[in-house]
Amino acid sequence: MAEYVIICFLGLVAFLGILGKKDIYQAFLKGAKEGLASGVKIFAPIVAIMTAMRMLQSSGALDFILKLISPFTNFIGMPSEVAPLALMRPLSGSASIAMLEDALERFGPDSLSGHIASVIMGSTETTFYIVSVYFGVTRVKNIRHTLVCALLADLTGIITGIIVCKLLS
Repeated sequence: MAEYVIICFLGLVAFLGILGKKDIYQAFLKGAKEGLASGVKIFAPIVAIMTAMRMLQSSGALDFILKLISPFTNFIGMPSEVAPLALMRPLSGSASIAMLEDALERFGPDSLSGHIASVIMGSTETTFYIVSVYFGVTRVKNIRHTLVCALLADLTGIITGIIVCKLLS
C-alpha cells in the first residue's frame, strides 16, 4: 500500500504542476541542486563528529570519562554496563545502536540493563550530530543555549528512564 501512496502522491504533484503550467523538470533540477548543496554543507560537521567519536573510543578517553563520572552514575543507580551507551548516545547514533545491541546480547532484552538501555535509546537524541548538522546548514553560530537545553533533555530522559525501569522491574 505504501508504494501506491508514494506513486499517487508523485503523480498528483506532477498533475498539479502540469495543470498550473509549471516546468516540472526544471523545478526538480532546482530541488536536486539545492539538496546537493545542503549535503555538501553538512558533510564537514558529520566528518568532525565521527572523527571525534572514534578518537574518544580509540584513545581510551571514553573509559577515562566513564571512571570520572562513575560516582554520579552510581548515585542515580545506572548500571555500569549502560553508562557507555548513555555517554555515546548524544554523539553518535550508529555507535549507540551498536552499544545497545551489545548490551541486549550480553544481558538480555528482559534484564534491567536491557530495559534501561532500550529506554535511553528511545528517550534521548544524537544531540551533537543534530545540532551540528542543522545549525551548520542554517549557518547559526550561537548554539550554546540550544546545546545546554538539549543535553539537559537527554539527561532528563536518562534519569527518568532509570527510575521508571527500576520501579517497573
